[in-house]
Amino acid sequence: MKRLRCIVEKLTEGLLTVSGAITTIVILLIVVFLFREGAGLFKSPTVEKGYVLCVDAGNPVTHLGPKQIKEIFDYEIENWAEVGGKDQPIVVFRFEEIFSRYSDEEFGADYELLPEKLGEVIVSTPGIVAFLPEEYMPEGMPGVKVLRGDHISPADFFGGREWMPTATPAPQFGVLPLILGTLWVSFFAILIALPLGLGVAIYLSELASERMRKILKPTIELLAGIPSVVYGFFGLVVLVPLIQKVFHLPVGETALAGSVVLAIMALPTIITVAEDAMRNTPRAMREASLALGASQWQTIYKVIIPYAGSGISAAVVLGIGRAIGETMAVLMVTGNAAVMPRSLFEPVRTIPATIAAELGEAPAGGAHYEALFMLGCILFIITMIISVTAEAISKRQPNRGL
Repeated sequence: MKRLRCIVEKLTEGLLTVSGAITTIVILLIVVFLFREGAGLFKSPTVEKGYVLCVDAGNPVTHLGPKQIKEIFDYEIENWAEVGGKDQPIVVFRFEEIFSRYSDEEFGADYELLPEKLGEVIVSTPGIVAFLPEEYMPEGMPGVKVLRGDHISPADFFGGREWMPTATPAPQFGVLPLILGTLWVSFFAILIALPLGLGVAIYLSELASERMRKILKPTIELLAGIPSVVYGFFGLVVLVPLIQKVFHLPVGETALAGSVVLAIMALPTIITVAEDAMRNTPRAMREASLALGASQWQTIYKVIIPYAGSGISAAVVLGIGRAIGETMAVLMVTGNAAVMPRSLFEPVRTIPATIAAELGEAPAGGAHYEALFMLGCILFIITMIISVTAEAISKRQPNRGL
């Protein structure tokens, strides 16, 4: 019997070891896959895949950045001198315009003359910039120059202020509005949740009766198990119309609505962790403070809160992590406008909401697809920093604040 028990223990130990090793390997593979897919973005061309930009050979401009291309085709830049060329008006030409200049018979039976006709248009139009499919590019034709194709750079991605992945001819993958929108909503969510959560934690730990605590504590912990989409429906039906009415806004889907919903969602984490930290304060410290003549409130903010400081800090950091990583609720109430946040009363878009909204529409392997994976990498790094910070804070000696 004893030998059988030893064998069972060894088998159990081996299974647990293998299980832990497999789990670690799977997590590492997921992280490697995430960063490998995301890094592919910086190998993607600036111009939409399968297309090229052509100019006349006398144009001294050799390449254009994604923002410059967008502004040219949006008619915001109208002279080549603005992008380092000659003082000459820019003539924008799109591929479909060729069919209004020539009849179908002039292109040949299988459109074999189409590249030649496109080349004639480019040569005969000074200052032209033509957006053409690569298969019909008039390659090697005298008088036609193809602009050098740059790749999307980290500066374009991390410093860009526009997120327009479906823009043509140059998609805009500026992630700055999404990062700032995520931090903006999360920051104000914590500003709302922290005083409320800390107040409830103090009440449960120091002021509430045992009976009241047994009722409130499970109820608060139950809030953490409610699906985020339910919070989103609550925000959409209750908070959004209320904010729109109170502040006289054209729409109620704003950063403020997202912050309030996230604050409600972060409260259970903050309350539970902070309350546990306060209750771990030794009873002797409470009694010593009261014996020296301190009131109950003086004991709370001069003894208990400093002693539980590391636990309270960990609660705040974990609450921030919950807010930053939230998807559905934020997607439903923030308006999803990828613009630079300037006010709480304007729509914003967060990184998780962007991934959830666009991943199903992005072609696999394309620049848009890879950009969404790079957003996942950014979110992974942010949450990893938050987790490491929370772990470091929670390991601090609890009496360090005294």
